[in-house]
Amino acid sequence: MANTSSARKAVRKMITRTEVNRARRSRVRTFIRRFEDSMMNKQENVQQTFKKVESEIMRAVTKGVLHKKTASRKISRLSKRLKSIRLSLQS
Repeated sequence: MANTSSARKAVRKMITRTEVNRARRSRVRTFIRRFEDSMMNKQENVQQTFKKVESEIMRAVTKGVLHKKTASRKISRLSKRLKSIRLSLQS
């Protein structure tokens, strides 16, 4: 338990930041899920959905929710899957 007033305030801030970051992480996961659903259904707007996912992931980086290299890895893997889907549709 926090003993000083500054420590109590730090605990309050930590709880608030945790809630905000949890919401942001959930938002990123939702965007990724929408992208994967659109890929599975082979919808026409997969490219637009990918752009939204990419921007949302990079936004999470600027907010400090994800590390930059983690975000780059996720985007890279998603773009690789998008490319493989596009190539299979052309065949």
